Amino acid sequence: MDITVIGCGRWGAFLAWYLGRCGNTVYLYGRSCSSRLQRLKDENTSGLNTLGANITIGSDLKKALTSEIIVIAVDSQGLRELMTELRNIGFAKKTFVLCMKGLEVGSNKRLTEVVSEYIDKDSRVAVWLGPGHVEDFRSGIPNCMVIDSDSNEVKELLADTFSSDLIRFYYGDDLLGNEIGAAAKNVIGIAAGILDGMGLSSLKGGLMSRGTREIARLITAMGGNELSAYGLCHLGDYEATLFSPHSQNRRFGEAVVKGVKFDSLAEGYYAVKALVSLAAEKGVELPICSAVYAVLHENKDAAETMKGLFARSIKKEF
Repeated sequence: MDITVIGCGRWGAFLAWYLGRCGNTVYLYGRSCSSRLQRLKDENTSGLNTLGANITIGSDLKKALTSEIIVIAVDSQGLRELMTELRNIGFAKKTFVLCMKGLEVGSNKRLTEVVSEYIDKDSRVAVWLGPGHVEDFRSGIPNCMVIDSDSNEVKELLADTFSSDLIRFYYGDDLLGNEIGAAAKNVIGIAAGILDGMGLSSLKGGLMSRGTREIARLITAMGGNELSAYGLCHLGDYEATLFSPHSQNRRFGEAVVKGVKFDSLAEGYYAVKALVSLAAEKGVELPICSAVYAVLHENKDAAETMKGLFARSIKKEF
């Protein structure tokens, strides 16, 4: 198929490489001012993945919209701006696939909800979520991921088009729960990094069990299936997010404790704002998310906040 990937960062470049590897013709879009795009044009590599002959690199957004499937891998907080640009150009009958995990700060909307405000009645939106790092895929290490959408037809099309020996796809059946779970796992990842920075990695067991349960409660309160928190979108992504040296959210949490500058994107920094707001709206207690929020956005001491979190009165495990 002809597929466009919008976003030429590490993940976007990998997606273009992977989809090309699956036999598709890919147009990889990036803004003309992007140094990453320029490197891809000059060297045909992101430094991790060398792009094949079936991948075209460019900055023509009109050309990007000629594909039937539009895969988006950009900063979650820039999604609305991108969709505004796409609507101004004009499109119809497209399938938008969001390969990003987050929530829109301010509106607290899920990313598919943002996209749905801009698409025509014949277009569809899906999410591509789950564990996996570019470095591992590049080394040939396989993983399992999930495709979810309100349309069963779209899920089947995408799973068939995207599947390979490197990624096995499962169909999701709870779009809300999968999106919330995916956004929240980045916040738990930051908490894991804070523990690593404090030399308290042994507490990750408690972090995982309690983190999954609090996100399950939020998903239920929002009308989703609590079991989604135990699937690939959340608990199934913990190894990649809470333990991997490649996890940007974990590395960010560790940098916060150690006072080290961190320039890479950590989506959990933004997602925690929306999660705490949603929890207040739904009357759900999110102790771990609240602790991370206090550290990142209220300048609370990380060590004291995390110690306080694990010193909370415990009546029962769940």
